[in-house]
Amino acid sequence: MEYWDIYDENKQLTGRTMVRNDWNMKPGDYHLTVLGVLQRASDGKYLITQRVETKSWAPGWWEVTGGGVLAGETSREAVLREVREETGLDVSGWDGGYAFSYKRENPEEKDNYFVDIYRFIGEFTEADVHLQTAEAQGFRFATVEEIAAFAGEGIFLHYDSIKKVFE
Repeated sequence: MEYWDIYDENKQLTGRTMVRNDWNMKPGDYHLTVLGVLQRASDGKYLITQRVETKSWAPGWWEVTGGGVLAGETSREAVLREVREETGLDVSGWDGGYAFSYKRENPEEKDNYFVDIYRFIGEFTEADVHLQTAEAQGFRFATVEEIAAFAGEGIFLHYDSIKKVFE
């Protein structure tokens, strides 16, 4: 069983934990999620992945790599782990890093969270990408315009919250 740390409204650790995906958070409690935006240095395109059709939420939609920060883990450790698990890429030596954060409150769903956005820039090819097939059914290298078009179709996750990372 995996656990997540619980943060307060100022993104400070409370010393408490929750079971991963146990959507029964109290008002003022938050968990932390990370997204890793991967840009290819040679042509400026971004690696995006397509969610498997078996996902209960947004099956088949496009997204950037990410996931929850485990208890005791830093945001940076989590994004490096998630990128490695989901794409097979080690971006620890790439240019870039932390870009910004946003906070989302969903009291009706009892799911409040912070999202730390990272952008890493490096050189990699299709052959370097090894998807975690339980998470993604495909990938592509996309331009900013292609990502915006997917968002316009309503099939790119988190776009409105993260679009400034593509600027």
